[in-house]
Amino acid sequence: MSKERESHSREGRRNKGKSLRQEIPFSKHSEWSPAADRPDPISLLQAQDEGRIKELLPIKYGRMLESPFAFLRGSAVVMASDLAGSPSTGIQAILCGDAHLSNFGVFASPERRLIFDINDFDETYPGPWEWDLKRLAASAVVAGRENGFKEKKCRSLAVDLTRMYAGAMEKFAEAHTLDVWYYHVEADRVVDVFDQTSKKSKKRAAKMVKKARTKTHQQTMEKLTHFEDGRRRINSDPPLLVPMREWGLEKIFSEEDLRTQTDQNVEDAWSQYLASLPDERRFLLRRYQIRDGALRVGGVGSVGTRCIILLLEGVAEDDALILQLKEAGTSVLESYLTTRRYQDHAHRVVTGQRLMQAVSDIFLGWHTSNFSGRNFYWRQLKDMKGSAQVSEMDFDHLRTYLGVCAVCLARAHARTGDGAAIFGYIGKKASFSKAIGDFAIAYADQTERDYQILVEAVESGRIAAETGI
Repeated sequence: MSKERESHSREGRRNKGKSLRQEIPFSKHSEWSPAADRPDPISLLQAQDEGRIKELLPIKYGRMLESPFAFLRGSAVVMASDLAGSPSTGIQAILCGDAHLSNFGVFASPERRLIFDINDFDETYPGPWEWDLKRLAASAVVAGRENGFKEKKCRSLAVDLTRMYAGAMEKFAEAHTLDVWYYHVEADRVVDVFDQTSKKSKKRAAKMVKKARTKTHQQTMEKLTHFEDGRRRINSDPPLLVPMREWGLEKIFSEEDLRTQTDQNVEDAWSQYLASLPDERRFLLRRYQIRDGALRVGGVGSVGTRCIILLLEGVAEDDALILQLKEAGTSVLESYLTTRRYQDHAHRVVTGQRLMQAVSDIFLGWHTSNFSGRNFYWRQLKDMKGSAQVSEMDFDHLRTYLGVCAVCLARAHARTGDGAAIFGYIGKKASFSKAIGDFAIAYADQTERDYQILVEAVESGRIAAETGI
């Protein structure tokens, strides 16, 4: 075998990953302490708020005030800044960029099967695979503490999920390329996995899956719309759901934003979106017409970005569909990585999702506003989606749940990176998992300190926050 061919073989790539341990020993990953010149977390969050709808930002900070875990969910930009100063293996994959444990869940495939996978890609970007793993591990410790687990058990959550990530990566590293690409985790299989933990865990997992099955587009339609003067309209529930037809939008949108809501701009957006789709999906959507729209507020860290839902109707009275347009900005990772940069952030989000997810929404697409230059990605709203209630999980339930998340993350990294090199670096021993456990404990401490800084910023009036919304 030639040297070039050997370097591209599985064994050659594993050995390349293994050799990186000399440059970046596992002990380097266990370390975390804030640098003397570490940026102020509040300043990082406020810088990210630039260009967002100002009137909605207090909702964002009110949601982040709920707990250290809620703060972690909304502060991906802070952890990205911190990870940028950490040792890196240099093995690249497409990253989620915000791989905390609440960004996994159940959703429907185009064949209407329920799949468990990563479900948030606003921050997706090429980067070192271990950044996603470290964020997931830190979120496990923060969540474990809030659920009242002892510190030893919290650390074991991070260690075990890393071990399960490594075990899955070993299998993906040995598998054929197409087998890795086709691999997916069906929701019913997740329920079976929880059955091995306890009857209580299985019951909760089954409840999540059952609830997701009820969240069809018809159920979403019944929840978010009503008939008025013979026409279906989107409900009004300000400030979380504000139809475009209502007065008072100037309190939420700037004059510039309102000017973009002209019929011509909507038509331009629609045409661009259709052009981003394959031919057969354009054919499908041309059977619908836009009937109504509304501003919708959801999530934590993305609150303040422009998120719009559109009501589409087909040829029959009960033939309707709701699509969501979500503003896409610069990934929190982009400032710290030297890989190629995307000019169109919505295209980045859609591409990252299609690459990392086993199956994706058939309505994923994007457009750029001809008036404002803002990027938006499109998807169907709440199509049989379900998420776990982390705060209700006991230790065994959370540990099992994290194991499923770890498998999905490993598959995504194996699809988009070099699984053989990643596994070669990790190896079969427990040393790497223990290092990530140490890091997760230290970074959970940092998250709690940063959360307290937010609390003090709100109390001092530096940050405005509205709770309970």
